[in-house]
Amino acid sequence: MEKKYSAVALGLFDGVHLGHRAVLKAAAVQKQQGLMPCAFTFPSESAAKKGTGGFIYGDSEKADILTEECGIERIYSPPFADICGMEGAEFAEEILRGELNAAFVCCGNDFRFGKGASCGTAELRSFGERLGFRVETVEDVLCGGERVSSTLIRRLLAEGDTERANTLLGSPYTIMKTVSRGAQLGRTIGFPTANQLFDAGQLVPRYGVYASSTVIDGKSYLSMTDIGMKPTVDYGGAPLAETYIHGFSGDLYGSPLRVSLLRFIRPEMKFSSLNELKAQIDRDVQSALNIL
Repeated sequence: MEKKYSAVALGLFDGVHLGHRAVLKAAAVQKQQGLMPCAFTFPSESAAKKGTGGFIYGDSEKADILTEECGIERIYSPPFADICGMEGAEFAEEILRGELNAAFVCCGNDFRFGKGASCGTAELRSFGERLGFRVETVEDVLCGGERVSSTLIRRLLAEGDTERANTLLGSPYTIMKTVSRGAQLGRTIGFPTANQLFDAGQLVPRYGVYASSTVIDGKSYLSMTDIGMKPTVDYGGAPLAETYIHGFSGDLYGSPLRVSLLRFIRPEMKFSSLNELKAQIDRDVQSALNIL
């Protein structure tokens, strides 16, 4: 069977923000011309290695956004080590024309490829003319006069400015992780929580309490999420998100959960007793409900 021609969006797509979505949309609309929308990207850990504070979304989270929100039907994400040594012409011939059967390729103005990042959009157009694919470059997206970038969004999340980060992302920053079993302390003080661990190398938003929204079986619940290291109970594990879901009771262990952070309420605090912690959680839940 003849391989279908594709429209390929090129980029790391860490965060899948408004700038990335503009590139992805350019590929997705080519479906109207009979092309299959594809994304060429790299595993999320490639972003973590740049020393920029970690990747925003893990591979499975990024894949969900690309397919569910951006209209991408195929994701090709080879290990960076398999590609970084390729010359630009080799990448165009073997990956774009060979592996992906591209008839259309799109990217941002600053996209670089080839060994040592030696090639840019001019070279890409030249390869396209020779190999038979059309190239479109997409302008930067500006928001409030500032260029939308993963670097800016990482900074905003690290500062707890989820409202602005969410605007630049194009949809709320969402923790999409399987619920893991914790110490179940929340149950003993009347606030059972769903625990989600961040991936190694992943950016963790500012430690503290957030008003959030949680989706379970297609239904959205008001919720409150605490991100941090549990200083009051001497929790020695990795950073995690603990979410109290208002109006929900049930066992979520082992289930995937989508928790969207909407607004920062307060920084992480250490309390002298569990009673003091419970009283503060009462206040935090009320703050979250008032916000939402």
